[in-house]
Amino acid sequence: MAKLIMTVEQMEDRDAWLDVRSHGIGGSDASVIVGLNPWKSPFALWLEKTGQAEPEDLSDNERVYWGQQLEEIVAREFVKRTGKEVRRRGLMQSCEYPYMLASVDRMLIAEKAGLECKTTASGREWKDDNLPDAYYVQCQHYMAVTGCKTWYIAALIGGNRFVWKEVPRNEDDIKALIEAESAFWHQVENNIMPAVDGTESCAHALAEKFHGGGEEIMLPTDAENIFKSLDELTETESVLKAQIEENKNQLRVMLGNAEAGRIGDRRVTWKSSTRNTLDSKRIKAERPDIYEQYVKTSQVRTLEIA
Repeated sequence: MAKLIMTVEQMEDRDAWLDVRSHGIGGSDASVIVGLNPWKSPFALWLEKTGQAEPEDLSDNERVYWGQQLEEIVAREFVKRTGKEVRRRGLMQSCEYPYMLASVDRMLIAEKAGLECKTTASGREWKDDNLPDAYYVQCQHYMAVTGCKTWYIAALIGGNRFVWKEVPRNEDDIKALIEAESAFWHQVENNIMPAVDGTESCAHALAEKFHGGGEEIMLPTDAENIFKSLDELTETESVLKAQIEENKNQLRVMLGNAEAGRIGDRRVTWKSSTRNTLDSKRIKAERPDIYEQYVKTSQVRTLEIA
């Protein structure tokens, strides 16, 4: 069971909506927690939920902006193609797990189901009955919060292709998702730092949390195993990179003077292009006034291993 905690009209106050959402786990957060979100790590999300980092400002993000603008169009097209009626609902909260929230796009009127509206540039992950893992998890999260048996997802792909899919409730996945979200929220409430992963998002979040103070410390004994693992992985990485480049060169030989080649549903291109770059060293030397006017300075912590 779920209760409505913000109406559609109240959610139009974006700052108020973001504040409420920061005190729980939303649909887009769910895929982060289970490691299926390609844009954010669990550690970065934990920093946000514990108030140690500000969520990324997406107000000027073109992809997010057009997704919001086209939501109504996607919803109307879903109604047109399926004959199902929908309505806007607002922000909902699980009664059993109060930290689980759902900002649903639409709820169906004559069916215990909801609708998620998406816009995307690539349709590769939407082929046949597939959909991106992050969106599947988002739908299961919404069903966990609302108790619905079905969730529909509709997407406008590349601005000219519309698809919609039915996502049935999966009790096993929902049970695992609730367990993962419960463990994560326990870490948030008790300020327990989660494990780090190998994503760029995690590295950026670590730099946000630990600013550096210039001192040198003695590392714990576990560091020896980490150094050994890094040495082995670095050696393996070098071998793999060489093998990858060898395979690419074999494809270049096969292409010859051709710009594109195809086999089955795979395609490769090898095209010439012109790239313009600025000689920053020369500008700094010859026109320091212009260089100082446009140079952008930022502080970065660089990890170097000797």
